[in-house]
Order: sequence, then C-alpha cells, then structure tokens
Amino acid sequence: MKATPHIEVTEEGKIAKTVLMPGDPLRAEYIAKTYLENVEQFNHVRGMNGYTGTYKGRKISVMGSGMGMPSIGIYSYELFKFYNVENIIRIGSAGAYDPNLDLFDVVIAKEAYSESSYALTQAGETRNVLSGSEELAKKLLNIAKEKGIKTHYERIHSSDVFYREGPSIVEKMYEENKCVCVEMESFALFHNANVLNKKAACLLTISDSLVKHTE
Repeated sequence: MKATPHIEVTEEGKIAKTVLMPGDPLRAEYIAKTYLENVEQFNHVRGMNGYTGTYKGRKISVMGSGMGMPSIGIYSYELFKFYNVENIIRIGSAGAYDPNLDLFDVVIAKEAYSESSYALTQAGETRNVLSGSEELAKKLLNIAKEKGIKTHYERIHSSDVFYREGPSIVEKMYEENKCVCVEMESFALFHNANVLNKKAACLLTISDSLVKHTE
C-alpha cells in the first residue's frame, strides 16, 4: 500500500472499514478524542486530520472532508478506492428549507439533489438526484429510534454555493425539488459510493433555518 496525494497512510489496517466524515478536521479531532479509545492519528496532510480508534470495542475512523463536493470527492474516493473503506457516514450541519424543521433537528439523507456537475464530470452520470445506501440509513434510523432521537428521513439539497446572489431559491427547492434542507457534500459522496460499489450515508443537524431566519 502506498500513500495517495492526500492521505499519507502506507500500512494496512490504519484506517477502519467505517469512516465518519465531518467537514471540519478539528471536529474530527474532537470526535476522536472525546468518543474513541486508543486513538491514533493517521493523516496530517494539508491539515485534514484523520484518526482511528475504538468505540465500545469496534474499530472506527473519523476524518475531515473539507467543504464542498470537490473536497469530499477527493477524500471519499481515495478512502473507498485505495484504502478499502466500505462505509462512509458524512456527519455535518445543514440549513433548513422545510418550515417544520427546527434548530438541532436531525436529518438522515434519503437522497441528494444537486445542480452540481460533479457526477457528470467524474463518470458521465446525468441524474441530478442520487441515493445513499438504504441499508446504512436504516441502521442509523434504527439506532436513533432506540435512543429516542427524532429523525427526518428526506431528500436534501447539495449545493456548490454557500453565498448565493440573486433571488431566493428556498421555496423552489422545497416545493418543486422536495428538498428539506441544504448542505454541500452528500451528492458527491453518494456518487463515489455508487460508482465504487461502496456504502455512504449522511447524518445532518439543522444549524440554521432559511425560512424562519434562526441560527
């Protein structure tokens, strides 16, 4: 095994089969050092920290993805393709389009809609709605139910743009495209999982509402 341009690991077993991916590498560090035991850092390249440890005896890795589809596209592809990772779960924040979503509500992405050209450019994929792993999503839903955490299993919007000029698209995205919230990574993650025959899921917390203007 040799290092990729973005991940410095050269030994088998340094990265677990299941990887949690927040956008922020410092959030990855916090998760690893707060929730995992026997933590070992496996990546420092470009400050995109990655860690492996155990949670209740199970080997888990957590690594930052950076912001946007090109960034998570690189890291998730390398993890899937070159490091034999089987499952990647994006854990991040989102802005609500659905007026029924409140701050701190949890959304598990059933599928992701995007105007992005990522999938088209990467593999000629022409669909603008891509699904994650139903199996992985169902596991997340079942665990949330056991823990009494209310979740929403819905379509989300993966946007290439954080600061958007011009008229609001909130109403169109919610009413026409059936997207309940917006983030910036899951469409590319789902695409990479689909083309490489891997599993991906997305677990989001509502950090702000674009309808109620709360944050």
